[in-house]
Amino acid sequence: MDPKRKKSGLHDPEDEYRVRSVFPDEVLERVLGMVESGKDRGSVSLVCKDWYDAERWSRRHVFIGNCYATSPEIVSRRFRNIRSVTLKGKPRFADFNLVPDHWGSDVRPWVEAFAAEYPLLEELRLKRMTVTDESLEMLGVCFGGFKALSLVSCDGFSTDGLAAIATHSKNLIELDIQENQIDEKSGSWLGCFPETFTSLEILNFASLNSDVDFDALERLVKRCISLKVLKVNKNVTLEQLQRLLTNAPQLLELGTGSFAVQEIAACQNSQFLRAFSNCKNLHTLSGLWEATTLYLPVVYPACTTNLTFLNLSYAAALQSWDLAELVAYCPRLRRLWVLDTVEDQGLKAVGSNCPLLEELRVFPSDPDGDGIIRGVTESGFVAVSHGCRKLHYILYFCWQMTNAAVATVAQNCPDITHFRLCIMIPGQPDYMTNEPMDEAFGAVAKNCTKLQRLSVSGLLTDHAFEYIGKYAKNLEKLSVAFAGKSDLGMQCVLKGCPKLKKLEIRDCPFGNAAFLSDIEKYESMRSLWMSACNVTINACRLLASQMPRLNVEVMKDEGDDDCVADKVYVYRSVAGPRRDAPPFVLTF
Repeated sequence: MDPKRKKSGLHDPEDEYRVRSVFPDEVLERVLGMVESGKDRGSVSLVCKDWYDAERWSRRHVFIGNCYATSPEIVSRRFRNIRSVTLKGKPRFADFNLVPDHWGSDVRPWVEAFAAEYPLLEELRLKRMTVTDESLEMLGVCFGGFKALSLVSCDGFSTDGLAAIATHSKNLIELDIQENQIDEKSGSWLGCFPETFTSLEILNFASLNSDVDFDALERLVKRCISLKVLKVNKNVTLEQLQRLLTNAPQLLELGTGSFAVQEIAACQNSQFLRAFSNCKNLHTLSGLWEATTLYLPVVYPACTTNLTFLNLSYAAALQSWDLAELVAYCPRLRRLWVLDTVEDQGLKAVGSNCPLLEELRVFPSDPDGDGIIRGVTESGFVAVSHGCRKLHYILYFCWQMTNAAVATVAQNCPDITHFRLCIMIPGQPDYMTNEPMDEAFGAVAKNCTKLQRLSVSGLLTDHAFEYIGKYAKNLEKLSVAFAGKSDLGMQCVLKGCPKLKKLEIRDCPFGNAAFLSDIEKYESMRSLWMSACNVTINACRLLASQMPRLNVEVMKDEGDDDCVADKVYVYRSVAGPRRDAPPFVLTF
């Protein structure tokens, strides 16, 4: 046994309830070290006390889906040899500006605890956390072997923090920055990597808006011969991209800059074609800002052999005919993200050319509907399902839909695990029959027996939720907006979906009766979000008093009724109520 265990105080010799393991500790730890699934490791730790101890000492990665579901002290006390941490903060509806500013989820106490307990930490992946420049500098300074930093939808830091990471993290392999709220003070942070630095394999700064020091970027790419992923922002020109590709033909994933050039000479065109032709191992292509018919053909050579993921969600200038020609060069495509500017004709081309497609995401180019873009309809939706029978992930934003179309998609693609349909106009019925969209989601629940995630929209009555409760037995996450007629809808879901982990509800008529109908269910779930519903403060107090292992939070906006709980966030926690709640967050 590791001598550190005796000193930790966590190994209790009087705890003899366990069935003792027949394996020596060293053998058991070696075997468990090869079990990678967090869920499987959790199950292993429940077998007996010996297995629990072996699992906690051999675990190298920990995933924390809610930073307030536990505490840094609890995590570090249980797991002693962690090298990698994934940590999530704010609820997902923060992406829609429904979580007030300064709500919490500061990463600082976590970094401080890791500095004290995990000096060998190598990876930190953060999502919807508040991260300061000081915290980023601490990461670079305190962890000599730090290798990977991923920041997704985080806030609170600036390019000074990125400069600190570049300066101090001498062994960095990955720097992934996606969709963050960054104070972009300067583009010179890339120049802070030492000239002797050569270890980088993944660099993604596609979501930054400011110019970067291209000379520093070019030197960095040239030095890092093991670079596999490079995703630049829209300020990098096509000419600059060609220079980068010349130095990095080994790339597996590429995010291009802008394709907006005034004029392209024949010799330049051949240089671009040659640069992309040399990238024979690309399996992911994204970016393509302002790509049009004129310059899009330069990427064709990189698409024909290995490309499996094409992300065109930034390519607002792409039209249906552009997509049709592009996907003809992508026979192996499995994931496709596009804007609705491709229209139905573009999706029909996808159905005709991409039989291996497994994931389709169609985003709105004009979420507010101020423009005159027609977007996609049920016609393109059905066409994709006819040609792409292997689809299992669908995210589809549209302005109109029918029950029959959704039922057809569900029949054509029964292996769907994620179905997220967003009809942009709240409460929109089947536009052809004027009936509610109940049968559409009923068909998905019935036919797609592997369904794990569902987002519903359109005019829905309680019947839709009755279908979900009756048939969606593998559902883990449900998002509901502007739907339902009574408390019965929410009650059907809570009662009927045994694997439900996350329930997100906004602008629905569900009230106290639904909220308190199956409170024991919340202890098996990760979280519940309800905003603009009919829940009261007293109901939140009652839930908290009856279920002490749950944290019940109410976020109050200025002018809110004192009796109404406009934004409710319920989650299980082993750490008790959080200690950093701001004045506008009531904790029970």
